[in-house]
Amino acid sequence: MVLSIIKERFFRQKRSYVSFVILTCFSVLSGCAHIPRRAVPENLVGKAVVKGMPGIRYYTDKPSPLFMSESLADSFKQEGKTEYLADGIKTYPVLIIGGGVSNSAYGIGLLNGWLKMGSRPVFKIVTGYSSGSLLAVSTFAGNEYEDMFADLYTSLSTKDVMKPRSVLSMLFGDSLKSSELFAKKIDDMVDEALAARIAQEHAKGRRLYVGTSDLDAQGFVVWDMGAIASKGGTDSLKMIRKIILASCSFPVVVSPVYFQVEAAGGSFDEMHADGGVMGGIFYIEQLIKDSGFAGLSSAVYPGRSRTRLYILNCCYMSPHSKQVEDNLEAITSRLIETNGSSKMSGDTYRMYALAKENGWDYNLAYIPEDFVPDQKEMYDVSEMKRLFRRGYDDAARGYKWHKAPPGLIAEEN
Repeated sequence: MVLSIIKERFFRQKRSYVSFVILTCFSVLSGCAHIPRRAVPENLVGKAVVKGMPGIRYYTDKPSPLFMSESLADSFKQEGKTEYLADGIKTYPVLIIGGGVSNSAYGIGLLNGWLKMGSRPVFKIVTGYSSGSLLAVSTFAGNEYEDMFADLYTSLSTKDVMKPRSVLSMLFGDSLKSSELFAKKIDDMVDEALAARIAQEHAKGRRLYVGTSDLDAQGFVVWDMGAIASKGGTDSLKMIRKIILASCSFPVVVSPVYFQVEAAGGSFDEMHADGGVMGGIFYIEQLIKDSGFAGLSSAVYPGRSRTRLYILNCCYMSPHSKQVEDNLEAITSRLIETNGSSKMSGDTYRMYALAKENGWDYNLAYIPEDFVPDQKEMYDVSEMKRLFRRGYDDAARGYKWHKAPPGLIAEEN
């Protein structure tokens, strides 16, 4: 009897000791998982500058006269006198691309088919965020790059983009998956030649903007990719790649991206993630109001300019039912799809109101309602091929751009 009591107490103490060791290890690992941050102080948010690269971005809730004067005003001075000119009027095509994760395969198919048909305009401004940032970069850069990105969107699978993390990494890290594989693909595609092409088009007066979300500031950040590319060198190329990766990094699923910045004589870091966290389909609204885009173009071409918006929503504009598997990856994938679709659908209406207010020509494209999705995973190769082919065929048949979002009757401009 006494012996059994002693044994029970011994094993109880042993289990307690083992538990203590395990908890201690977890605590140590948790502490080692993160390098202490130096986030931008609240009173300096929006004032920080990327090291060595001033004037390359702005926060949408903080209008930047410097950004406007150096980016937009110069764009009109750089363009040729006959560019965008027809019947004595300068008509500026602007392409706005939303995200859509794997659904962006439809968008790149539509753009690719439109280009091959020979009727696609040369866009004065191209904007994009999330997966739309990749489409924006390839569309801005031109033909051979669009073919390369089209190949990407018809060959990817989930395992090619996201690398599983260990249980410990998930428990004490900053994401469920690693974006290491996707970062490598971005590095392979976005090379010195592509950066040089972006800089070349920027010098002609065209503009490429990509959006990210500053999680610390809860702010949407617009990056002038052409201005960055024009700086040249290794740092410029690294920055372009980093911005694209950040714009495509949905929080929790993959890690955020950190940017080293300076403010008030100190060095800090900013945590950036998918542009869809803070914004949806975006246009540089703060810079076109009052003395913005229309005013700047009129200053160069008084009374002889107009804007034609093309909005590419790489999502569905109506709900599609789907039986979601009861596991974290499937639920997260559905969350991203639902959140993005809802946000971008709302933004198409917002942009329509903005277009009507300013007298712009409004054109909207989105995944057709009759296309029935059959997605098996976040990046389903066969589904992406189907989406790409549908987008391409829609363009080849002469896509009829919607003059208003669903449910609204379009008014003639």
